[in-house]
Amino acid sequence: MYNALYKELLDKVNGGSKCAVLTFLSMLDGKNGSIEEKILLTDEDIERKSYPLSDDLYEKLKLSLDMGKLEIINTEGDKGVLIEPFIPKPRLIIYGGGHVAKPVSELGARVGFSVTVIDDRPFFANVGRFPEAERVICESFEKSFDLTGFRKTDFAVIVTRGHRHDGIVLREVLKHDLSYIGMIGSRRRVRAMMEELLNEGFDKDKLASVNSPIGIDIGAVTPDEIAVSIAAQLISFKNKSALNKFGKDFVFPEFDVEVAEKISEESPVSRALITILSSKGSTPRKAGTKMVLYQDGRTIGSIGGGCSEAGVISSARSIMPDKGFMIEHVDMTGEVAESEGMVCGGVMDVLIEVF
Repeated sequence: MYNALYKELLDKVNGGSKCAVLTFLSMLDGKNGSIEEKILLTDEDIERKSYPLSDDLYEKLKLSLDMGKLEIINTEGDKGVLIEPFIPKPRLIIYGGGHVAKPVSELGARVGFSVTVIDDRPFFANVGRFPEAERVICESFEKSFDLTGFRKTDFAVIVTRGHRHDGIVLREVLKHDLSYIGMIGSRRRVRAMMEELLNEGFDKDKLASVNSPIGIDIGAVTPDEIAVSIAAQLISFKNKSALNKFGKDFVFPEFDVEVAEKISEESPVSRALITILSSKGSTPRKAGTKMVLYQDGRTIGSIGGGCSEAGVISSARSIMPDKGFMIEHVDMTGEVAESEGMVCGGVMDVLIEVF
């Protein structure tokens, strides 16, 4: 029913756009109801107020995108609106596919980056070598720039196989306003490169912003250790940037690409989209996490596993014949957690939508 909307959402987020999905709810009671409509708005749509919504709701939308937090708003009587923000992961572009690039790609993907790896050698630039990367490009570095483009939120890591290739990439990325530029190399080699670029007319302050030698100084020696030092620096830049811009309350909302892909596909059987609305305490997953449950028992994604997830799945099955939605409260604290063998100690509210 909403396949096209989630397909568009996937396309927009993968293209670098911040989006919000609004789900208009009609409450039968405090827990159950029906879904009246869903709409997708990009940050540009919200800025232009391109859809007929109240000014108050638009303010809530802007705040949701700024803070990365979803929220259910009571509008009138038994009506409500769920606002879900979707913010693209910062893109980590790794130039070079060698021994350092591999663990950098793995760690980058694990800590919240959308990873792109570029190398001109087929043996080094292939999906088999970088299965965690969302994109692997086998092309010359010069030609790769047009294939990727650049965004302000990009993080560029230059770990090519030689001085000449480093120079090609660095000269190009310095032309763009990126969140992070880092280049591997010894202090002597880096100093020579910077002097060369300064003589070519590159801005001194821009050159000083390049993190090179790359990474946090932890005395790293092996490729894995160097990758850890680079990943630590990437995390620092990513989180401090969000903190400086949005404050300590900002969170990167969850966005499971596989779940979005599945919900955007046609399905011959009923299915439920399960979303964590809020969580407090030591819960395994945070607000915004989604999973899909099919009528035949298949699941995609997870909201934390264990007895808590099993209980939500059971509730989802119970409303599948009637469609609509249900809000389920899950308690993982105190005696409830102990009796069910849970190691977590928190509570969460979960939205179950059937369509």
